[in-house]
Amino acid sequence: MKSDSIVSVFRKLFPDLSGIIYVMQLRAALRDCRTVLDVGCGSQSPLRYVGNLAHTTGVDAHAAALEKAKASGTHDEYCAMDIRGLSDAFPTGAFDACIALDVVEHFGKEEGALFLDALEHIARKKVVVFTPNGFVPQGNTEAGDYQEHLAGWTADEMIGRGYVVTGALGLKNLRSEYHKIRFKPKWLWLIFSVLSDICYTRFYPQSAAALFCVKQVAS
Repeated sequence: MKSDSIVSVFRKLFPDLSGIIYVMQLRAALRDCRTVLDVGCGSQSPLRYVGNLAHTTGVDAHAAALEKAKASGTHDEYCAMDIRGLSDAFPTGAFDACIALDVVEHFGKEEGALFLDALEHIARKKVVVFTPNGFVPQGNTEAGDYQEHLAGWTADEMIGRGYVVTGALGLKNLRSEYHKIRFKPKWLWLIFSVLSDICYTRFYPQSAAALFCVKQVAS
């Protein structure tokens, strides 16, 4: 997997200030992990900006996205599979960490809970989940891309499952589907979103557009 320095990450993501904060959160969460299973990795996983990882595996059911990921070198290994079959594909404690970034909301509620159960069994140290705060309607961009939202998870629900939850992407009413800024001029509202993230919503995730959730798994 290609790894990037902090300076390189900043240059690539600027002016996406929210993206820089997101990557820094992910780096911090995975600082004690060496092997990572990236479930629903898509074509441009932010995991590619996280250094100090010995081996990363990207899993996705969408063949086109996985091919783009391979072309970009986002991971060390790739696996095309229906992620509902994780428990059958990987044994308990197979990876230091399992991450699911913008994934669980694509399941119905009951199936999403089972998906989180599977992540928590496969991970040896921790699980990292990034998801919109509550249900945010979202449709597909192309046939079979699995982008439709079927359910939503709140901060309180994730806390109830044992996750430490940090608010992300600023105030909830500033973002729409695909985490896009809702108002114009977008650059101005992006700055406001970032400031609200830094100063308020990360401490009060119930008000945030998205949730960054980390669970320590008992070894």
